Amino acid sequence: QVQLVESGGGLVQPGGSLRLSCAASGFTLDLYAIGWFRQGPGKEREGVTCISSSDGSTYCADSVKGRFTISRDNAKNTVYLQMNSLKPEDTAVYYCAASVVDGAKNLDQYDYWGQGTQVTVSS
Repeated sequence: QVQLVESGGGLVQPGGSLRLSCAASGFTLDLYAIGWFRQGPGKEREGVTCISSSDGSTYCADSVKGRFTISRDNAKNTVYLQMNSLKPEDTAVYYCAASVVDGAKNLDQYDYWGQGTQVTVSS
């Protein structure tokens, strides 16, 4: 059974950090492009950052560049999202997703989705 499971969300103060994990089962993550997406209250789901399957390069991170970092541990079949200098506007449900299309940016290019993990940035 193909499954993606996010974890690591929670409540954090502005300026704080969190690390989200995305663990895959039923398939090998390093064969897929992986994206982190988020959906804030009353907002559409948007791309946060992505990592290529071919060379590990990262992309689609314009709005969080310099604060968020995506990485993958192929041995653990897991992708991470390190989030630093968090702001209240980062509050959202965060999702990871996998795509067979290397370099995929659009939501509809992603084949598998996790259930999401809530991140709340508030004092």
